[in-house]
Amino acid sequence: MSDRVDFTPPQLLPAWAALSAHAARLARQPLSSLFANNPDRAHQLTLIFENPAELDQTALISDFSKQQLDEDVIKDLIRLAREANLGESIYRFFNGAQLNFTEKRAASHMSMRGGCPPPPGNGADTHAMRTFAFDLREGLLIGSTGKTIRHLVNLGIGGSDLGPRLAVEALGSSSDHFVCGIELPQVDFVANVDPLELNTVLAHADAAGTLFVVSSKSFSTPETLANAEAARQWLRSQLGNDADISAHFAAVSNASETAVAFGIRPDRVFPLPDWVGGRYSVWSAIGLPLLVAVGGMFDDFLAGGRIMDDHFRLTPFEQNLPVWLGLTGLWNSSFLNIQSVAALPYAHGLRSFPGWLQQLEMESNGKHTLRDGSHTEADTAPVVWGSAGTIGQHAFHQLLYQGTRRVALDFIIPVGDAGDPRQRILVDNAIAQAAALMAGRDLDAANASLSRHALPAAEIKRLAPHLVSKGNQPSTTIMLPRLDAFHLGALLALYEHKVFVQGWIWGINPFDQYGVEHGKEIARALASGKTNEQDASTAQLVRLAEEFRQKMR
Repeated sequence: MSDRVDFTPPQLLPAWAALSAHAARLARQPLSSLFANNPDRAHQLTLIFENPAELDQTALISDFSKQQLDEDVIKDLIRLAREANLGESIYRFFNGAQLNFTEKRAASHMSMRGGCPPPPGNGADTHAMRTFAFDLREGLLIGSTGKTIRHLVNLGIGGSDLGPRLAVEALGSSSDHFVCGIELPQVDFVANVDPLELNTVLAHADAAGTLFVVSSKSFSTPETLANAEAARQWLRSQLGNDADISAHFAAVSNASETAVAFGIRPDRVFPLPDWVGGRYSVWSAIGLPLLVAVGGMFDDFLAGGRIMDDHFRLTPFEQNLPVWLGLTGLWNSSFLNIQSVAALPYAHGLRSFPGWLQQLEMESNGKHTLRDGSHTEADTAPVVWGSAGTIGQHAFHQLLYQGTRRVALDFIIPVGDAGDPRQRILVDNAIAQAAALMAGRDLDAANASLSRHALPAAEIKRLAPHLVSKGNQPSTTIMLPRLDAFHLGALLALYEHKVFVQGWIWGINPFDQYGVEHGKEIARALASGKTNEQDASTAQLVRLAEEFRQKMR
């Protein structure tokens, strides 16, 4: 298969001009008026993703009707996707073409969940990783003192932390806590090189029963290696210098020789193929902590991702959920000048979802260089942020209601069990927030609200302007029947493919991250004492930091 890609900047495609005209047409039209003009709008702009394995059960419902678009916009967004050859790119994506064109390799992470074949002659065998996780869950791994390993600490950062951390938080509480009468291992994550994070975990750890997993594809990530060395020193201080420290380490890395040189047993180094990018790696051996935490549910997680792969690959654009999610995000960023997206999962188990999504979207599509080496004229990835609901309602939702910035919103709502009234409150709050942020409240409604409190007319007149909310904040609502392994897998794969759709149409590579290397290069230079090569502010800050250190000794 040829890896050559004919490329036209998206602004030169006919549909781009049509979409610009739509944006001008809709710019001053309130979202609520779109419902008034089309009573069937909610039905027309809602997609339902079915689980083929359970035909009587809906897997995901996505409501786009609160986005500032209409059916004509959707038609031209789909036309833009076709003019950009998105269909061909999806075919090539799933068939191993080198769509990661800067690094000259495929992006075949879907093969880790069975969504596509691995690159020829370059598969990834996870049998050893699975056997290791099974032995750890079953209490068959022992440390240097003969004590059973019951605590796993994952040392990683970026994609080696965010995906598995999110998944363990989402699914760990629903897992069995005992296997054959043996309590399952505790799973913790350490990403920050700030000593506090590791020290906090170690304060409640028993060295004799603790295993550290060093997750770094290159086994050269400075933060991860610094934490691994600190963990090694802690083990020696607790167990003695003569203890077999290798009994307390494993690694997920392609640099097996480097990992072994660090002191990790060769049979405990689990490979991560080059064609699995960090932010797409939770499906691979990077998911070892998740496999330990949830056991067989890991396969349900993979199945959810795989079925979303099939949906993305086979479904016409008119009913294709990742395509719609990607196109509406592109519409907001490139045409409506909405530069911020708030991810609002109404589930405590998804509290790390905004952080995972930040890396996925901003590291993938936060770029300006097009496939032909030119500079884009379109706004690409927005700033992604957010928090778990209902926490955010008591923190930043005030800005969404009455601030001066327009923000796009993604509400993620696992409906859950009806047995606990708090779950109903959670879901009702999510639905209400989306409605209120769209509709807003005008001065008449503010006056009416205050009048119900029997306030004097002068007081109503004084307070009413402070109750006005502009509304018109566009949102997508993604509703899941429950938060389980299958639906989590489908959700994460949905957003992965959303990012691919946008990157392809914008004409950028969502699978590299050269920009972050620049800061790393400066950090290495500062560590080696090369402050004379830096600007005056940087050199001064390095000097002042050293003065603080000297004073604190």
